[in-house]
Amino acid sequence: MEQLIDLLKYLLLGLFQGFTEPIPVSSSGHLVIAQEFLGIETENISLLALLNFASLLAVLVIYWDDITRLLLNSVRHIEKPCAATRSDFRYVLYLIIGTLPAMVIGLLGKDFIDLHLNRIETVGITLIITGCALWFIRKSRGWRADGDLTMKDAWLVGLGQAVALTPGISRSGATIVVAMLLGMHRETAFRFSFLLYIPVSLGGFILGIGDFLEEDLSLMMIIIYLISLLGAFIMTYFSLKWFMNIMAKGKLGYFAIYCFIVGPAVLIYSLL
Repeated sequence: MEQLIDLLKYLLLGLFQGFTEPIPVSSSGHLVIAQEFLGIETENISLLALLNFASLLAVLVIYWDDITRLLLNSVRHIEKPCAATRSDFRYVLYLIIGTLPAMVIGLLGKDFIDLHLNRIETVGITLIITGCALWFIRKSRGWRADGDLTMKDAWLVGLGQAVALTPGISRSGATIVVAMLLGMHRETAFRFSFLLYIPVSLGGFILGIGDFLEEDLSLMMIIIYLISLLGAFIMTYFSLKWFMNIMAKGKLGYFAIYCFIVGPAVLIYSLL
């Protein structure tokens, strides 16, 4: 019976991660909330890294055509520079630049974040901040397309992603907000945000897989982890597709309202 309860808990955790990862409400913050109410302790990052990897796989499936085109054209441009492949090569370069802030801050500030910011009261405050940012740009349309991106844009959006290492600050929300403040069209901001998610998520998985391999897991716990992983993958896929539709309609205000409701509720709970 206890194993069945654990299975349900970890499945819910995976579904929770998968649903909240793409949408701008902070999956890391919601995982803190979920762990609080489900009673799941994750002192190391192994499970969280695996759940993020499951979300990464879903993003790869959805953006596979874009990814393969960008990589192939970048290789072709390196081999033989030409106008036809230049824009895709630059786009990949911008993704690399945009990844650097989160990579550096993640490596240098991980222990501080885990010790001092990975708390439910922090999540309550930062969810409210996320809501304010989303509300501010909810009606923005933007005018700049993929070809208008610059190195400065990539760096600033990357800084937004780095700030989102704080639980409760949505990664997708922060990057989309910064991108749209820079005048990017909704679709451009959305695509750049999720392609930017790929390298940072892959880096987090590489850092966390060592902890997972060192764990002495029973066969049952391995099965539980795999089920949680599958749940995260499926939910991320459908959640991202749903968010694409919401974003196209310019309905970011819905997520802001959600943050305005959940943030204060979590904050009040943490003070009780």
